[in-house]
Amino acid sequence: MTIVQAPPTGSTGTALHAQPVLPKQIDYRTPPRKVRSTAESSRLEKLLAYTLLTLGSILFLIPFYFVVNASLKTEAEVNAGNVVRPAEHPLGREIETSTGPHREGGIFNYRDALGPEKMNFGPALSNTVVVTTLSVLGQVISCSLVGFGFARFKFRGRSILFLLMLSTLMLPAQVTMIPVFVLFKSLHMIDTFWPLIIPAWLASPFFVFMFRQFFAQIPEELIEAARIDGASNWRIYWQLMLPLSGPVIAIVSIYTFLGAWNDFQGPLIYLHSPANRTIALALNAFRGEYGISDAHLLMAASVVCMLPCVILFFAAQRYFVQSVAMTGLKS
Repeated sequence: MTIVQAPPTGSTGTALHAQPVLPKQIDYRTPPRKVRSTAESSRLEKLLAYTLLTLGSILFLIPFYFVVNASLKTEAEVNAGNVVRPAEHPLGREIETSTGPHREGGIFNYRDALGPEKMNFGPALSNTVVVTTLSVLGQVISCSLVGFGFARFKFRGRSILFLLMLSTLMLPAQVTMIPVFVLFKSLHMIDTFWPLIIPAWLASPFFVFMFRQFFAQIPEELIEAARIDGASNWRIYWQLMLPLSGPVIAIVSIYTFLGAWNDFQGPLIYLHSPANRTIALALNAFRGEYGISDAHLLMAASVVCMLPCVILFFAAQRYFVQSVAMTGLKS
């Protein structure tokens, strides 16, 4: 049963006008979000970047730590697999043997590994220095000359020749390995340093590209001023362009040094006599003869062989960054 309530009436019996009931207004607007400041975002990005770089550095330093740590341990410790815990005697220790006192482990591993009885480090080092030095000079001189010609001389077919040169970057070295070997063999240059040095004096396309990009950025007014003063093309190249291209010369020298110092395939193909071995070949011969029984000495020899590259990398970090930016210059 539904009860209907009558509207309220006044004193005279007339019904009062009902006041309309308005619904409660609801604010449907979303609350304002807290805007993160630019400085806070920058700090978070830097923190994330440094964290990732630190983790990556630790990951890449683990093998280096194992090599250095194993080079300071004794033969028994390495054979037992104890290469994780730091060496207890990094300066070596003296033990008594039937032939008298003997020093082993620590820094004495480097003395034993580099001696003439094992790796014979001296002749290998001198051979590597000769090949590396001449290769660096050849790359700098030849690549800068070709890059100067492509950047500052206008001749018919210049763009086609430049593209043809760059297209050789897609040609694998294995394709030309046998023809080049046959060529040097016909010239009676096998078992000499010439097959390792001559290619560096014939210019590398990548380094030519870097020199060309740099030379193209030098203002034409500077070269015209030198021509007005009576400078020839050779003088402009030698006294103007080369001094200005210091960063590119540093980049080319660093990459050429690393490639020539660590080169193993070239010396393996062309150098046969032990007297002509480079460091890479001497280290490989050491591994084949003593690598299993004298693993700690092999690690010591490996540390010495890669030490110049590590020092060069830390001393020239900014040039590695510049090399990435240099290849993106617009001509």
